[in-house]
Amino acid sequence: MFELSQLFESIALWIEKIFESLGIPQIFYELFIMLLVAIVIIGFISLSVLFLVWWERKISGHFQVRFGPMRTGWHGWLQSIIDGIKLILKEDTTPKSADKAVFFIAPIVVFVTAFMAYVVVPFGKGLIVKDLNIGILYVVAITTFTVIGILMAGWSSNNKYSLLGGFRSAAQIISYEVPLTLSILGVVLLTQSLSMVKIVTSQTHIWEWYIWRQPLGFLIYLTAGVAEINRTPFDIPEAEQELVAGYNIEYSGMKFAMFFFAEFANLFLVSAIATTLFLGGWNGPVFPSWVWFFGKTFFLIFVIMWFRWTFPRTRVDQLMGFAWKFLLPLAFLNIILTGLFA
Repeated sequence: MFELSQLFESIALWIEKIFESLGIPQIFYELFIMLLVAIVIIGFISLSVLFLVWWERKISGHFQVRFGPMRTGWHGWLQSIIDGIKLILKEDTTPKSADKAVFFIAPIVVFVTAFMAYVVVPFGKGLIVKDLNIGILYVVAITTFTVIGILMAGWSSNNKYSLLGGFRSAAQIISYEVPLTLSILGVVLLTQSLSMVKIVTSQTHIWEWYIWRQPLGFLIYLTAGVAEINRTPFDIPEAEQELVAGYNIEYSGMKFAMFFFAEFANLFLVSAIATTLFLGGWNGPVFPSWVWFFGKTFFLIFVIMWFRWTFPRTRVDQLMGFAWKFLLPLAFLNIILTGLFA
């Protein structure tokens, strides 16, 4: 059975031998490998985002009884690439009254936050950049920085719609972060570990998947995860009818693309973490581990897209009330039941 981890290990050993033969110090080999891994992750995220943009357009088209993109390439598969080229070539403008330094840094913060979380995602058996012993805690901590980038974008734009969008996003992400973290604690209690790899290895067989022992935790995580990435029915920070485009209204060109890029990168990340925590991660028969991981992850992405094209947007008061009055009590109940019966 072919595992991608074996290929990467072979490449790393080959590069190490080249460095040794040239007499290059070990520290430069390690730095080179780190750079190579970063390039691979960025490349993977880029391809995933291009595919997900096209896939969502096709899914939304079929949900609305139409074809979606059809003109550019087979079933419009070139459309995402053309849109990417358009954004690269588009003029990058900055408002006169904006805080230019903060305005420039904001999309970088949002993008880098999404990128850094991929370091601990176990894409397959042995296919992980770094198995931290606090892996899931690292993900929860690093993704929280997204709200800082969004607040920076809203405030620095010097636009009332941007500012309102930024504040809405901060309130939403902080609110839904609480039940999301509590839903993860149920799995941590069962596993007795924060390591992403140990969480996966504790779910070897399908009947050991935590979705059977944590169905409530899974539903809370998925709902809060959708809210965390600002997707319908929780896309209040970008409510077009009220805020034009929300916190990113003044952004254009590649800066806007970075926000858009981070949104779809976070969509994959939320689904990948759900696969790791509740669906057995890479575990499965016959096929290589990475095939199982991506199959489960893309199924969850499809479900989240299904949400978007099925439910209407909620009001701000409904959004906040749902987090604090409904999801939070359920999350506490899930932890209590887990502690009593685990």
